Amino acid sequence: MYALKVTRAEDFPEWYQTVVRDADFAESSPTRGCMIIKPWGMGIWERFQQEMDRRIRETGHENYYFPLLIPLSFFAKEAEHVEGFAKEMAVVTHHRLKAIDGTLKPDPEAELTEPLIIRPTSETIIGDAFSKWIKSYRDLPLKMNQWANVMRWEMRTRLFLRTAEFLWQEGHTAHVDEADAMEETMLALEMYRSVVEEVMAIPVVCGEKPENERFPGADRTYSIEAMMQDGKALQAGTSHYLGTHFAEAQNIRYQDKDGGMSLAHTTSWGTSTRLIGGMIMTHGDDDGMRTPPAMAPRQIVVVPMLRNKPEDDELKQYCKALVAELNKGSALGSPMRAYVDEKDARPADKRWDWVRRGAPLICEIGPRDAAGGNVTFIKRNMLREGDKIKSHTLSRSDFVAQAPGLLEAMQKELFDEAKARLDANIRGDLTSFADIEKYYGTEDEDGEFKGWARVQWSRPTGAALEEVGTRLKALKLTIRNAPMAQPKSFGPCIFTGQPAVEEILIARAY
Repeated sequence: MYALKVTRAEDFPEWYQTVVRDADFAESSPTRGCMIIKPWGMGIWERFQQEMDRRIRETGHENYYFPLLIPLSFFAKEAEHVEGFAKEMAVVTHHRLKAIDGTLKPDPEAELTEPLIIRPTSETIIGDAFSKWIKSYRDLPLKMNQWANVMRWEMRTRLFLRTAEFLWQEGHTAHVDEADAMEETMLALEMYRSVVEEVMAIPVVCGEKPENERFPGADRTYSIEAMMQDGKALQAGTSHYLGTHFAEAQNIRYQDKDGGMSLAHTTSWGTSTRLIGGMIMTHGDDDGMRTPPAMAPRQIVVVPMLRNKPEDDELKQYCKALVAELNKGSALGSPMRAYVDEKDARPADKRWDWVRRGAPLICEIGPRDAAGGNVTFIKRNMLREGDKIKSHTLSRSDFVAQAPGLLEAMQKELFDEAKARLDANIRGDLTSFADIEKYYGTEDEDGEFKGWARVQWSRPTGAALEEVGTRLKALKLTIRNAPMAQPKSFGPCIFTGQPAVEEILIARAY
C-alpha cells in the first residue's frame, strides 16, 4: 500500500495534483487561478532562488525591482509583443471602490486616465528605464535581474504548471552589438541548464525554438526542455535575443565610439515556479515526492518515536544532539539541513508526512536506538524493497560521517534515473509525417506514454510553417527546440520534403 491514494499509472494528472496537495507544496486560493504556496513548496523555491541568484551575481548582474503595474501605452509601442500577451493581460481601470446600491463597485468617478496592466513580463517598463539610463557605449553592457511575481490570465490552470499568478526571475540586459548580446543569451541558457541539471537533478535538452515558438518580439529564443514521467515535455527556462526591436520601440540608443548614435541590442530570460511542478513530475513516485537533496529545505529529518513515557526527554535530547552534530557538516557544497520533528503526532503519521514531501533521509529513532548510540533511517529515493519499507541502521558516529556521501549519492542517482528515461524515450527512427501519425495517433493520449521524436527539419516559413503547426496541433504536438548538438549531414524534412538543415524535437507538452 502506497502513501498516496492514486498511482502514476492509474491517473498521472490526478497523481500530480495529489502530490502537490498532500506533500504540503501548495493549494488553490480563493482568487481564481492563483495558488497559496505552502512551506515545503516555498522552501524549495527559496533553494532555487539561492542557487540561481548566486550564479546571476557571479556573472555580473545586479538585482532591481520594477513596478507591478505598467501603463497600457508602454505595450502599445511594441505591436508584436503586445499581440503575444493581449489575451492574458489583467487590467486595472479604477483606483477606488464605492458602495452603490449596497454593493461595493468601482467608483465611476475614480476611473484611471490611463489603464494599468498587471505585469505579464517587464520588457516594456524596463526598456523605458534603459532609454533613460543608457547614454554612451561606456554604459554598456547593462545587466540586471528581477525576482518578482507576474500575472497572465490563464483559463485552464494547474498548480505550479500554469497559474494566473506565479513567481519568477527575469533577466534583462542591453549590449553594444549582436555578438555581445548573443553571448549573454547563451550565458543565461547555461545558467539555467546548470541549476536545473546540477541542483534540481532534472536532465534537459538545450536548443533553439523555431520561428513560430519564439517569445513575442524576439529575434531568437532558446530553451531547456525536460521530459516528465508521462513522456510530455516541460519548457524549463527560456533565453531570448531581442535584437533591436525593443530598443527601437523604446528609443534605447547610445553614443558609440565614433560619436554616432546606435541602437542597443537587448536580451531577456526567465524561469518560474513551474520548475517545482517539473521537479515533482520528474522525481515523484507512488508514495509522493522524492526531493533532490540539493533542493530539499530539510535534507535529514529526525523523528523521535515518542510514547509519552519518562524516557521521552532523554530520547529528545539524543535526537537534538544528533541534529546539531549533522548541521556542523556539509554536503553538496552547503551546510547540511537537519531537523527534529517534535510536533505532537503519532510517529508513523510524521514519518509518512515526510515520505510524501520527499525528505531525502528520514530517521526514526526510538529508545533502543538512543540507548545503543544508533540511527535507524530510510533513503527516500530507494524507499521500498518489494512492498516493504527498506530501513538501515548505523552507529551514530558512522551515520554522521556517512550522511554527506549518502546525500550526494542520492542526488546523482535521481539525475541518472531521469537521464536514462530521457535518453531511452527520444525516437530517432521516424522519417516521415506518416510515421509521426502512426506513433502518436489522433486519439486522446490520456494514460498512454509517448516520448519525444527527433526529426529532420528544413525551417519552413510563412504559410508552410503555419501548415506544419496545424498538422502538429491535430496530434496535440508542438516543436520543442532544435538541440544544440546536431549531426553533420541531414536527409529530407519530414514535413516539406525539402533538404533539412537541422533536427528538431517534437512532443506533447505542458
